[in-house]
Parts: sequence; structure tokens; C-alpha cells
Amino acid sequence: MPLPELREWGQITYERYSSLILSTMPVEHFLSTSYLSPLLAAAIAALIFTFIRYETRRSRHATQRVPGEDLRCIEWSPVHFTYPKITPCIEKLADIKPIPYRPFRWGPYHITMGIRSMAWDDWIELDNQYEQYQRIRAHRIQTRGQGVIRVLGDNPGLVCGGGEAAVELVHELAEYLSQRYPTAFCVTRRALDDRRKSLYGWYGVPPIQDITIVAMGITYRLPLHEHDGERAAERALEISALLVQDDLAIMIEGKDGKYYFQAGAICVAGFWRMEDKIGRALDEIHISGNVPRYQEKLQTSLERFFRRLPVDKPVIRNNYFIQVVQPRGEESGIDPEELAWSTTTNGLEDEYSNGQRFSLPKRDMKPTAETLRLRTERQTLRRLPISGAIVFTIRTYVIPVEELGKERGVPGRMASALRSWPDDIVEYKGRERGGWGKMLIEYMDKCHKEQIERGEVVEGGKEGSNSRYPL
Repeated sequence: MPLPELREWGQITYERYSSLILSTMPVEHFLSTSYLSPLLAAAIAALIFTFIRYETRRSRHATQRVPGEDLRCIEWSPVHFTYPKITPCIEKLADIKPIPYRPFRWGPYHITMGIRSMAWDDWIELDNQYEQYQRIRAHRIQTRGQGVIRVLGDNPGLVCGGGEAAVELVHELAEYLSQRYPTAFCVTRRALDDRRKSLYGWYGVPPIQDITIVAMGITYRLPLHEHDGERAAERALEISALLVQDDLAIMIEGKDGKYYFQAGAICVAGFWRMEDKIGRALDEIHISGNVPRYQEKLQTSLERFFRRLPVDKPVIRNNYFIQVVQPRGEESGIDPEELAWSTTTNGLEDEYSNGQRFSLPKRDMKPTAETLRLRTERQTLRRLPISGAIVFTIRTYVIPVEELGKERGVPGRMASALRSWPDDIVEYKGRERGGWGKMLIEYMDKCHKEQIERGEVVEGGKEGSNSRYPL
């Protein structure tokens, strides 16, 4: 039997029979019931699993790594995962309104991970802001380079590089987008023989070769592995960044059990820079960013969650900040809402000090309802089946506060949330240092009172909004 067929047969046999054995009894018990001594059974079991694990890894990386490359950092074996059928969205992107995330609640503020289960249909959300976002993202890639697209190599003895996961991610996105938004994207696939060179391609079909954004008339060719041409991994991340409206962060598990930020397409973070966080462990990222009570409330549960996150259980969470933008007529042309970088709130990007938010530049501008924005993020986390990396997607929405003041039930809820922030959250989110706290609460109280007077909401009523969180 030729080597590729032998490897394919071996992996299928391994998946089929190892899952059967493990689902019924321990391997040692299975062998001992075949009249083998316990010691011999244990030895054979160890040899079988060592051989299968080695062959699986070797076959997976045979065409994706250069000869002689050190594989000692590889700790993950591919998971056989069949994606649930993705429901097609046949609306044109121009007709899809942004989802109105308003992730604040009535009542006390609680510091939690805030994660919820995510349906596969909801992994990537696109809307009528797509082309505007892509113009900004393309400009950022062109002008900031490695400041927004970065793939780290192996850190020997500690953690693998992010190249393999970056290539896997662009194939995952291309597969998903072409099925979820079939009118917005079209794809061509590689030859049937390429199935033997790659594990990419959902439902057993060959991997995608090209993906076209129909409305923009742009086609991208996907690298097949991280050595597929010059800068293959970086090209994969660039393509990913230009297919979606989300920023993307790839986390890889290290030998020490921690997860490291090893690759990213961080184009519109607004409030943080990738250069301050790339290569760091998850705990370092949060601690250096002065996340309130991270070590006390979040670190243990978050690290445990990362280690245990299965391939088939993606999750989602939301958060929010307030930012200040320039008055009408004074904003920049390409990014008037300061989606990419919050210059008015945090000063010049190149002069920003990591973790020191709201170090406002000297100016005479006083925040008003006109210049305030709700900046809210929709984050998803999922584990990639081939590399085992965990991928963050971060979709940012920027909404004028004046619009929030007109939405039924939102002003009262937002005022309640702002008042409920404990002191460390007030500091972290810049309510006082940003100069907008008192003014925003008073504005929302005023809008809430007007809604009561018009009979749109009931005084003291919470409008059932907490049950609709995060909308």
C-alpha cells in the first residue's frame, strides 16, 4: 500500500478503534481479558498508543514542515471533528444591520468570565459596515505592518510558533464564510489529490484554494501550509483579517501549561497594541493590562477553562467601554469614529504606555453626548481541531451615545450600570479620568426620564432587559 494511503488507513483505524475501546473499557482491561498478564498488557498498551500518536503527528506534519525541523514542541494530535451544518444567510451584506449589543445590566456589577455557549452559525457576524471596516483594516495593514499582523516562531522548550494555526485559521474562516454567507463569498477548491497533503477541507472535500469577496471583487489564494511560499503564515493572517470584521488572536499552549499569544491580526483594537502583548502568557497579558481583580477572581478559572476547552464547544462573551471622539467636522477622514485607535481618548498610538488607559492628551475639548461612544466587543473563543490552538475573534462596534439615548429602555439600564461600577472598575474603564462619568450618567438619567414621561418605559421598571442580555 503506498505511504499516503497507509497513513490515511492508519489514522482512520486509530480513530475508529481507539474511540471504541476507550468508550467501553480501559485498554489495560481490554488486553488483560485476552488472557495477557497485566504487566504485558500495560506494556503493549503503552507501545500501541506511543506508535499511533507518533504516526499521527508525523503524517500530519510531513507536508507542512521543512525537513529536519524540530518537532519536540508539538503537543497536540488532530481531532477528527465534523462541523454541524451551517445555516446559509442569503441576505446581502448591505441589508444586514449590526446586531445591537448593549452588554450592561440593571443592578450590581459582578466580575466574572461572562462566557456563554455559542451556536456555530454565530461564529462570525458580518453586516452593512463590512466594506467600511475593510477599508480601515487594509489601511492599517498597509501603514502599520507588523504592528497589526504578526506570527511568532517557536520559542524552543516553551511553546510552538503560531504559523500552523494561522494557516489553519484562514482555511476555517474560508470554509465557514462560504457556507454561512454564500452570496457574499465564492470559493474554488484544490485538486482531489490535495486531500492527501492537508487535513483542511470540511466534510471530506479538498481544501479551498481561492476565496472571492463578491461585492468587492477581491480574490485571495490560501496557502496550504506554513511553508507554502514566502511569509505563508503572515499571508494567511492578512487574508483572514481582510475576510472578516473581527480582530483575531491565536493562543498556543506551552510546555508549562500556560497559553501564549503567538499570532495575531489586531487591526482595530482601539485601546491596546499587539506589540505590548504578543508572545506573552495569558496571565501576563491580563496582569500587565491592570485587569481588576484578575488574580483574585479570574486567573484560576480562566486558565482551567483554556486547558479544558474542547473543539466542539465554542463560547462567546461581550464587554464594553466608553470612548471620546472628535466633534463633528474635526474627525479624521478614513476613520472618523476612531475604530482602529482611540487617539482622542488615549493619545497617539506610538506614544501609548501599555496598561495606562485614558492618559488623555492636553486639550480643551470637554466630552459631550455628541463626542461620546459606546465601544462594545463581541468575543468568541474556540479551539482549532488540527493545531489545537485557541482562537479569539474580537468584533468591535462603536455606537454614538446620542443614539443610545433614543433606544427604548437603554438609558435607564446604562445609567444603572455606570453607577454600579466598583472603584477598581471606575479606574479601569476611565469613568473619572476620562472626564465623562458625571456627564454621561446625567445625560442617560435625562433620556430615561423623558422615556417615562412619554410612556415608553415604567418608572422603576427594568423592562425585562436583563433576560435579553447582551442586547
